[in-house]
Amino acid sequence: MPGTDRQIVCTACGAVNRLPPGRDARAARCGKCRAALFSGQPADVDGAMFQRQIGRNSLPVLVDVWAPWCGPCRMMAPEFARAAAMLEPEMRLIKLNSEAEPQTAATLGIRGIPTLLLYRGGREVARQSGAMNAAAIAGWAQAQLPG
Repeated sequence: MPGTDRQIVCTACGAVNRLPPGRDARAARCGKCRAALFSGQPADVDGAMFQRQIGRNSLPVLVDVWAPWCGPCRMMAPEFARAAAMLEPEMRLIKLNSEAEPQTAATLGIRGIPTLLLYRGGREVARQSGAMNAAAIAGWAQAQLPG
């Protein structure tokens, strides 16, 4: 959004931060807790933080829904982390543990894991199930977003 402040939700404390145009997002810190707004790593979130991230961020949010017992999920975890390094700060990447957050997973209609969900403006715009490598994750996410 050229010319307008971006709203970035801190993954550490949930505070909404305004980031002016032209400001280096990679160097930005949360005004409340001082944590880096972008670390190049996906953040593990609970159901409440998931809702805050998708509802308050002005950037697209890519969610990896996974579980610790899932082999393909464990195989994809380092690939999702590599994708975060490729996509941030233009996109927020978060991980939602469906075993720890069964209510949220059920509300989302998760049928299989790993599942990637892409949100823009608080709405789901795309969904993809199955393990992917970092390049495929980044390519898929970028292809879902117009311009």
